[in-house]
Amino acid sequence: MLEELSIEGLGVIEQASAQFHPGFTVLTGETGAGKTMIVTSLHLLSGARADASRVRTGDSKATVEGRFRLTEPGATADADDDPVVVEILEASGADIDEDGTVIAVRSVGSDGRSRAHLGGRSVPVGVMGRLTNHLLTIHGQNDQLRLLKPEHQRAALDTFAGSTVATALRTYRTARDEWVTILDDLDARRTNYRELAQEADRLRFGIDEIAAVDPKPGEDNELAATIHRLSDLETVRAAGAQSQEIVVGDSDSVVEGLGRVRTILETSADETLRDLLPRVAEALTVVTDVGEELTSFLAGLPADAEELDKLLTRQSELKSLVRKYAPDIDGVIAWRNAAEDRLAEIDDPNRSITELENAALAAQGKVQEAATALRRRRKTAAKSMATKVSAELSGLAMGDAALAVEVGVDAAGDDDRLAIDVDGTRAHAGSGGADRVEFALLAHKGATPLPIARSASGGELSRVMLAMEVVLAAPTSGSIMVFDEVDAGVGGRAAVEIGRRLAGLARAHQVIVVTHLPQVAAFADNHLVIGKNSGGGRKNRPHTSTVRTLDRDERVAELARMLAGLGDSDTGRAHAEELLATAESEKVEATD
Repeated sequence: MLEELSIEGLGVIEQASAQFHPGFTVLTGETGAGKTMIVTSLHLLSGARADASRVRTGDSKATVEGRFRLTEPGATADADDDPVVVEILEASGADIDEDGTVIAVRSVGSDGRSRAHLGGRSVPVGVMGRLTNHLLTIHGQNDQLRLLKPEHQRAALDTFAGSTVATALRTYRTARDEWVTILDDLDARRTNYRELAQEADRLRFGIDEIAAVDPKPGEDNELAATIHRLSDLETVRAAGAQSQEIVVGDSDSVVEGLGRVRTILETSADETLRDLLPRVAEALTVVTDVGEELTSFLAGLPADAEELDKLLTRQSELKSLVRKYAPDIDGVIAWRNAAEDRLAEIDDPNRSITELENAALAAQGKVQEAATALRRRRKTAAKSMATKVSAELSGLAMGDAALAVEVGVDAAGDDDRLAIDVDGTRAHAGSGGADRVEFALLAHKGATPLPIARSASGGELSRVMLAMEVVLAAPTSGSIMVFDEVDAGVGGRAAVEIGRRLAGLARAHQVIVVTHLPQVAAFADNHLVIGKNSGGGRKNRPHTSTVRTLDRDERVAELARMLAGLGDSDTGRAHAEELLATAESEKVEATD
């Protein structure tokens, strides 16, 4: 719950602080005193956009500090841990005070810059907003206007339905995400079809061109060396022939000479000479090998320049590939391999347009099935919600008026790519389903339901929203609920009923209400008044506002002021005393 709120330099409030307690707290005050600044300060703690115009004239910044209790008084700081709160505090490094409270601070500079602190740590505004939004809910006149929008009406129904719809909605969204992914891929394939076809043609041409030449790794370097050698063919042939003749000629060759030396040594009786035989044999082997290589070299030389022309033609083919695809033949071969992989990817039948179209149809079927299941659960919840809210409206002085919660189909347009069939109707598969939820008001039994956007007055809309909040809050407890003039446009008996409902809501929640109706204020457990001091003040500013808690006698005086401005007159006080006593008596009866 919210225990304390301190405000400095915000709007007309120079400096003020207020203590809050469990139950129903009401804030009242004259017009222009600054009641809305209390709600504005809570919006700032909830992460609302910083507005420099809200900074009090002459101040450099506005600061709001809220102390939130996370555990029951007297309990240990880690008792009743809320997993969402724990995750936020641990992630931000914020500290919980020993008494089980945490302090959130938001400052807004006159230059528009904003700062946030949580549990003594500087944090992004969004982090602090996650925590405070989890702890408190603010309802103002803007929320009543949002209630007129179909998407907010659907969200209210889903909140009422709880896990029943939440599970179906998760299943639907998973199926829809898969479908959208396939559709995006299909659209991309269709859009890029020409480009892909052109790319495939270029790849096939290159692969075929390289295959026609059929280069071998390193062939360009080997061919260059061979051509260089053959450029002076006759000189090379003469050098090879002369060398061959000396080594293995018919007479007076090196081989012939070494053969004779071996024969002489073999017939010698001298051991020293015979010891030279192995070395002579080795030399004879080496010279013989050299002779054979020279013979083979000469045999491999082309008989004329025609062979050299063939090699030059082959080199030209290789150079043509190198110019187009890579710096050398090894690079050309690597390009061909990569091109073959890319061509296989483009031509993969599993990713063809036909396959994707079939996959899209299958995915669409799953979305339709999930949307239909979600629709059934929403319809079931809609009946229960309408019954419970209508019962609350009856207690809010709306006679026989009732709320109808209608679950229709969100119709798809002619060119809607996310169109599905739901119960025989063409519907748009939005992120929240294919349903259009609409709240309608029946003025009396048997009347035709009319959308609340067209049929509900401001006062009726306030009561519808309050009735919904009572119903939505029933299963839970412990949250902080803030209402900013939820009773706008209401008076008389309806105002009394609103006060009674708020008091009932406060039995399970901390309820804070800004109101101008004495009938509502009389039901409060705690009463704060926003006062306006004219003239003077620090820095000679026009006026300042203060916040103080009223005792019972002061409450009577404030209620008398709210009753048509009767002030401290005997008649006004008597009327206020009667109103307060009646409210107190009814609250006691309600708790018995």
